[in-house]
Amino acid sequence: MKKTQQYIQDNKQRFLDELFELLRIPSISADSAYKKDILATADKTAEFLKAAGVENVEVCKTEGNPIVYGEKIINPDLPTVLVYGHYDVQPPDPLDLWDSEPFEPVIKETEVHPEGAIFARGSADDKGQFFMHVKAMEAMIKNDELPCNVKFMIEGEEEVGSGSLATFIKEEKDRLKNDIILISDTSLVAKDVPSICVGLRGLSYVEVEVEGADKDMHSGVYGGAVPNPLNILSKMLSSLHDEKGHITIPGFYDNVEEVSDEERAEMAKIPFDLEEYKKSINISDIHGEEGYSTNERTSIRPTLDINGMWGGYIGEGAKTVIPSKAFAKVSMRLVPNQDPDRISKLFKEHFEKIAPSSVKATCKLHHGGQAYVLPITDEGYIAAKKAMTKTFGKEAVPFRSGGSIPIVALFEQVLGTKSVLLGFGLNSDVIHSPNENYGLFNFYKGIETIPYFYKYYMEGK
Repeated sequence: MKKTQQYIQDNKQRFLDELFELLRIPSISADSAYKKDILATADKTAEFLKAAGVENVEVCKTEGNPIVYGEKIINPDLPTVLVYGHYDVQPPDPLDLWDSEPFEPVIKETEVHPEGAIFARGSADDKGQFFMHVKAMEAMIKNDELPCNVKFMIEGEEEVGSGSLATFIKEEKDRLKNDIILISDTSLVAKDVPSICVGLRGLSYVEVEVEGADKDMHSGVYGGAVPNPLNILSKMLSSLHDEKGHITIPGFYDNVEEVSDEERAEMAKIPFDLEEYKKSINISDIHGEEGYSTNERTSIRPTLDINGMWGGYIGEGAKTVIPSKAFAKVSMRLVPNQDPDRISKLFKEHFEKIAPSSVKATCKLHHGGQAYVLPITDEGYIAAKKAMTKTFGKEAVPFRSGGSIPIVALFEQVLGTKSVLLGFGLNSDVIHSPNENYGLFNFYKGIETIPYFYKYYMEGK
């Protein structure tokens, strides 16, 4: 990989200039007014893939935004890596909170990135990250150091739920056949800590309603004699956790994955300062399930949280009413082996069962998604660990994210292969928010690391 690495060093400024071309196009998938920009970004992505030496590049039409496909097959008998990314971005609003134009990228020094960071919408999520793969591929192809076959699938609807992707991968299953999937759309735990996301939690999201009388009632005339839906809903929701922080829904923990002591020990190597954690979000103490660390509570354990609750009068001043209805939204983050449909059903059955006879309780099921885990014994993880250890000069560690990326589990279900989440972002990149940025260090470190992934992956075959 010496020639590849030298090529990367010699072309850093060009790589950055070309990324700026992508970042200048406002490929906002949530707003149909930007449809032309979406198409322009797909075409530009295809152009860069072709220039890198990728073959059979195609902008594939879907019912929604196009998916850009390309491949470099050096030997059909060799393993194939499928690279996934997305070229669409979030809306930049609110514009007045940006310190510079969201679609006119600039380099600025920051406390986290004294060497400079790219400020622009999409710089970290995900244009900057998927572009690392295009440039790493170019470096390997130009220097005849690509060790296996590679396919690219870059979509344009990730920020709006990847609506067309499921149909595409099912219809193109043969063309997308691969041995492993490589994705850069996640973060490191810290800039100086090489780390690989090996787990994503699933999700079950529900909305509940408790109904009492057929109208709001005067709290003086009827208080104490009729059911108060807000009081009752509060009590019902509070009963969903016991004093040890466990969720009380029968059957909720039936299939929960128990993480091995080995992996918990590896995860514990991640630097974590509890006092700094509390200070960063201005809380006096932590709270959660008994028997687990803070990092474990937010990654390898399932949770149940009330995301919103309303009912009755909430305007200025006083209005003495007993509301006729009360509502709440509840999300449950799930771990491997927990099926979101089953969990949603268990919640609904339990919630409606614990309601007193004086009210009517109903539960509406919203969306959900499967959890995902990559074993630390997997050859893809081992290759990623070796690659990051090589370029960072210190041992890479695994971690699990508390968030959810449903498409990763979908890939495994449809294509039958594992995904390696080789992300180089940081939490401080403030993706989806004003002043999104991506460190030059991270951008170049990703391009340098990716070729080593291919090298070590092939050595392990």
